[in-house]
Amino acid sequence: MAEIHDFGIAPVTCHSFNKDRTGLALSLNDSDVKIYKKSGPKWQETDTLSEHGQRVTSIDWAPNSNRIVTCSADRNAFVWMLEGGKWKQVLVIPRINRAATFVRWSPKENKFAVGSGSRLIAICYYDVENDWWVSRHIKKPIRSTVTCLDWHPNNVLLVAGSTDFKCRVFSAYQKEVDEKPGPCSWGTKMPFGALMAEFSNGGGGWVHSVSFSPSGDRIAWVGHDSSVSVVDATKGNELTVIKESFLPFMGITWITENSLVAAGYDCNPMLFTYNGGKIIVVGRLDQSQEKEAGTISAMNRFKNLDKRATASDTVTELKTQHQNTITQVSIHTGTKENASKIATSGVDGNLIIWDLKSLEKSIQGLRIS
Repeated sequence: MAEIHDFGIAPVTCHSFNKDRTGLALSLNDSDVKIYKKSGPKWQETDTLSEHGQRVTSIDWAPNSNRIVTCSADRNAFVWMLEGGKWKQVLVIPRINRAATFVRWSPKENKFAVGSGSRLIAICYYDVENDWWVSRHIKKPIRSTVTCLDWHPNNVLLVAGSTDFKCRVFSAYQKEVDEKPGPCSWGTKMPFGALMAEFSNGGGGWVHSVSFSPSGDRIAWVGHDSSVSVVDATKGNELTVIKESFLPFMGITWITENSLVAAGYDCNPMLFTYNGGKIIVVGRLDQSQEKEAGTISAMNRFKNLDKRATASDTVTELKTQHQNTITQVSIHTGTKENASKIATSGVDGNLIIWDLKSLEKSIQGLRIS
């Protein structure tokens, strides 16, 4: 039901898979990006991308062009291309003076967006003449650090969450690379930088993660006020918010048009459904039994000393398979329309792949609609 991969004691801050899921790029809370290749049931390290000068904050591996884009607290972004078995770096000019916080390829992979602490989003596209990626900025009305981004299926609209507690939909139409977009549920005219919509759920939480639904008609986001919010553009931008006893979530993604998975400080991914203008908690994906207390091996004792600064097994072991905050949730198998597996990575150094279909069969009452 869950496939656990341990990458040591350092937190996994971000990860991304290649198209056929035989390659994995991740950052272990430092300036390097580690590239792994699937070797049987395990991941074997094949390369290290080490151009960044500070902590890597986000990675995205484009499925079709096989290019990797990374960004970092050093204010830089790089595009990496595989040539002759080696990863070659291509210069990006994001023109930001604060940390780059988040990066995502557009669906057609002809541009990417970089969020930053400069209160702006850099939309980057390739300049053939100079062999580098240049950028245009979306600035207004962002008032604080951009923490997360997601692209609409039409390759033009972009949703951004930030630390001013707002979630906004912008047009990132770039005439050099985009065909003129047709009308959609968010609007008809989409000049570059146009603010199509702006939302606040009334709480005071930084927005940690945002996601467009498969159709692009809905957006979901999670905030540090322990909220999950959904807006439906087909219903006049109707806003629905749920807050319960769960801890804040750090990541969220749609897995069907009506189902969502969110994960964060509870160390346990949660499934939600959105139907009839209501968000309903379906259940937790991790149904691990409470770990047995008692004697532990010397090896486990040393692992605990490394990971949690204690040799005790009975006090600090959580009932969940993730032993610390989950930092990212992504789709592993399938698409947002019908995902069959998701992947989560966390501060415990683990990356876990969850089989949603087998969980649906084994957990009574769990239905992915």
